[in-house]
Amino acid sequence: MHDRFLRACRREPTDVTPVWFMRQAGRYMREYRELRARYGMLELCRTPELALEVTLQPLRLGVDAAILFADILLPLEPMGAPFAFSADDGPVVHRPVQGPADVERLRVCEPEEDLGYVLEAVRLIRRELGGKTPLVGFAGGPFTLASYLVEGGRSSSFARTKAMMWQEPELFDLLLGKVGEVVRRFLRAQVAAGAQAVQLFDSWVGALCTTDYRRHVLAHSRAVLHDLAQTGVPVIHFGVGTSHLLEAQCEAGGTVIGVDWRLPLDVAWQRIGHNRAIQGNLDPLLLCAPPELAAEGAREVLRRAAGRPGHVFNLGHGIVPETPESTVQAVVDAVHAGLTAP
Repeated sequence: MHDRFLRACRREPTDVTPVWFMRQAGRYMREYRELRARYGMLELCRTPELALEVTLQPLRLGVDAAILFADILLPLEPMGAPFAFSADDGPVVHRPVQGPADVERLRVCEPEEDLGYVLEAVRLIRRELGGKTPLVGFAGGPFTLASYLVEGGRSSSFARTKAMMWQEPELFDLLLGKVGEVVRRFLRAQVAAGAQAVQLFDSWVGALCTTDYRRHVLAHSRAVLHDLAQTGVPVIHFGVGTSHLLEAQCEAGGTVIGVDWRLPLDVAWQRIGHNRAIQGNLDPLLLCAPPELAAEGAREVLRRAAGRPGHVFNLGHGIVPETPESTVQAVVDAVHAGLTAP
């Protein structure tokens, strides 16, 4: 088993620092763009054989983990909130959650029945990978999925979500409880199907202040993360713009805490504690810079990690579509070479 990723998640020594990238399979890759010219995003997600193909595409770059090709919004439809992707791939929820009746109609779906195509993709990928590369499953965090439901899509302000949180806290709690239970079951099912690690993408929870996170979100994330910890697989807890929430995120749980680029890795690691693994934290846009500059940025992250066991190299968020594939390769090579001069 090529297990340096799993070993790092357990804070065990590795031969080199493991590296994988959020959105490592996607629009920056020629093979993916060719598939997207023939299939819609949801069709790729809902066809296990296509999800397998896309998941495997970036492995030729030498990354140390495969991440399941899916989308964090997939559980919304079986919950009773159908959605579609617009021309620019932005999600549009057709029936946003606006009041008690909308929350009431949401159902706590069963992954095997309602998201079986994702679990079949997990099984296919594991069978194809064999013991070569570990597979990471994932789901959206309770706040992030709830925000899509309330906002009806992407948001820059989360005004409707915060309004419900502040003005109808009991309703908001009920919404996050339902979403959190779906996420818990879904991640459990992915582990049962063969995922060797899972990541909770609470991508947009950084929009909250610490008080609101602790008051309205922490307990729901903790319920998911603490339950997943019982499976024995590494659990990565990630959010964007969450430097102010790191201590609270640690209270919520996670074997590994994913951090973005806004805080130096060594500072973030000191705050979360060296008894926990860390994932991160190159600025994704640095992959659009000249390859030598991106590689030097990767080496700076490694310098911050200082060779301490428990570092998984990643970006502070996902690869953007404009990224040259050659630069991704340069960063993979730089991470595996360590602090050796180029």
